[in-house]
Amino acid sequence: MRLVVSVCFLSGPGVQGGKILVFPVDGSHWVNMDLLLQSLHARGHEVTVVRTATSWYIKEKAPHYHSITITLPEAISMEEQDFFVTFLVKMLAIQKQGASVMAFLSFQWEMLTSLSQMHYQASQLVVEMFENKSLMQSLHDTQYDVVLLDPGLPFGVLVAHKLKLPTVFNVRWITSGEGHFVVAPSPVSYVPTSGCVVSDKMTFWQRVKNMFHYLLNICIDRFIVSPHYDRLVERYFDPDVSFYHLLQGTDIWLMRMDFVFEFPRPTMPNIVYIGGFQCKPSKPLPPELEEFVQSSGEHGVIVMSLGTLVKGLPVEITSEIAAAFAQLPQKVIWRHAGERPSNLGNNTLLVKWMPQNDLLGHPKVKAFVAHGGTNGIYESIYHGVPIIGLPLLFDQFENLLRLEVRGAANVLDVTKLTRENFLEALQEVLHNPSYKNSMNRLSDLHRDRPMHPLDTALYWIEFVMRHKGASHLRTESYKMSWYSYHSLDVIGLLLAVLLMLTAVTLGSIWFLCSRLCRRRKPKQE
Repeated sequence: MRLVVSVCFLSGPGVQGGKILVFPVDGSHWVNMDLLLQSLHARGHEVTVVRTATSWYIKEKAPHYHSITITLPEAISMEEQDFFVTFLVKMLAIQKQGASVMAFLSFQWEMLTSLSQMHYQASQLVVEMFENKSLMQSLHDTQYDVVLLDPGLPFGVLVAHKLKLPTVFNVRWITSGEGHFVVAPSPVSYVPTSGCVVSDKMTFWQRVKNMFHYLLNICIDRFIVSPHYDRLVERYFDPDVSFYHLLQGTDIWLMRMDFVFEFPRPTMPNIVYIGGFQCKPSKPLPPELEEFVQSSGEHGVIVMSLGTLVKGLPVEITSEIAAAFAQLPQKVIWRHAGERPSNLGNNTLLVKWMPQNDLLGHPKVKAFVAHGGTNGIYESIYHGVPIIGLPLLFDQFENLLRLEVRGAANVLDVTKLTRENFLEALQEVLHNPSYKNSMNRLSDLHRDRPMHPLDTALYWIEFVMRHKGASHLRTESYKMSWYSYHSLDVIGLLLAVLLMLTAVTLGSIWFLCSRLCRRRKPKQE
């Protein structure tokens, strides 16, 4: 069936040799974007990537894209490899030691300051481009068909608007949090807000918490993030242009999520779901790794990876993890870039890199210890491997909650982790078949679709290229004032009419009663 669908897709209408301008975000976001670019290049498109001179993932030279390198006065924070590690160390210290309210508020202020600085640095990339007249003329003359961008740092939106090009977002997160909240109706009564670790079935106090996070996200976006881009809009565009409207006005949103994983919520016709598009069947392991896996016998293997942030875990935590692993009969493959634990068991293999997708697809892998990054979660779902979750930052808590609610993960608080509770969580997932059964069900649902999500993404990018946009799928509601959007003016008019009718009715009754009383009075006399 998959072969038939792929053949139909490849033989369908295409774009011969289209030109695509790309504005990616560095770090783990680039892993997803790069896969799309490789596939677009394989289909004959010419891809140009805008990067900064300090990018640490996005290379200047690659076989599948050309690059435009912009030199900034200072590196964008997300392009510094130790930025998030330092952030994690500070956050863990506050959570573990129960720091004072002032220390917590000081950390939050530092975090918001760093966020503001990050977007200021990103906005300067636009200044460098717009002030380079020869570069902008070259971009204009190249006649690109579409701009593909990650709106986590949305500077590419302004360049696309200046070049009058249609846009496609490769997105899950945007300046104000999760992307749906910008483009689709998002009732906070049952749609969890970014940063609020709750399910879609909330108690009253959870709805209060959810509303608080929603308002907090709006305030951060309006007063911390957007002002940097608003100043650029005032400087380089007409007075009637709004940065927020530019975000909402993109043609297609390639949303990196699947409702097998996400809670149900309202959506829009220009949102296309491509969650798990990076997933693929596993390939054979390198010989030495395969030998280690096979040596596990009937007990199988546990895979652990906390991404690059594992360097930020204190040695006392990694030692507890190592001690728990040493008590298991299973073999363990642990991606670990930090200090080697002194109590590492003979059953545990430390590696600086692993073929994660290929390992998760191996039949001897029984469980995955993960931090809850989106890529790892979808690979686990695809291959049906249950998770022991150790969330560290940002959306990882929300991601793992979604799997925990569905019975496919056991989640621990890393600041309260001991060898005892970690070992208990491992044994629970390994020996309770409900975790494996729940993940297998999610895997079956995730795979049961008419077209692979990567093919879906390529189709819609080419759709926008063929038709010079997709305005027929985009609502214009974002141009309405807030009171019109919520029909407060209509409600106000109806209330006014109702009050007027009520007043007229009561006045008429009073008038008739008073006349009737005056008529009865002379007769009584």
